Amino acid sequence: MTTPKIAIRPETEHDAEAITEVTVAAFEPLEISSHTEQFIVQALRLARALSLSLVAEVDGRVVGHIAFSPVSISDGSDGWYGLGPVSVLPTYQRMGVGKALIREGLSRLKDLGAKGCCLVGHPQYYIKFGFENAVGLVLEDVPPEVFFALAFDGRFPRGKVTFHEGFKANKQQAPTSQ
Repeated sequence: MTTPKIAIRPETEHDAEAITEVTVAAFEPLEISSHTEQFIVQALRLARALSLSLVAEVDGRVVGHIAFSPVSISDGSDGWYGLGPVSVLPTYQRMGVGKALIREGLSRLKDLGAKGCCLVGHPQYYIKFGFENAVGLVLEDVPPEVFFALAFDGRFPRGKVTFHEGFKANKQQAPTSQ
């Protein structure tokens, strides 16, 4: 299959169902997933904590999504965000959709004045974007080798990172309205 023409744009109110479908499909085959990612996105949206929510379209169809939400850091640093989840329909994976979403998302975060971004993810993938295991920056109960940060100015805060409460969402706690 040839590389598709990917259009990245902000999420609209009409995209929620498509984003849920993409997220479910993207994480369904992953054994490491708790399969709650769609509930996390819904909880962040409902809490108005999606600071940046972008979709990737191919031929007018939503095939990918990325979410950024504020994180808190115990040293009081502000302007930091969490990346995740990022989802791409399985048939469009390994075609640059995820990379395009991440690059555009990080660029837009910088434009918003963000100082940096954190995530939990695959080590070999996220280092390509400049993410690293930052000494002194921790996410409780997460192995340090899968917790990454990217400081836009090169200066990392020190302390414990806390993602938005929406990351605790599961099927039992899923929001009932959009």
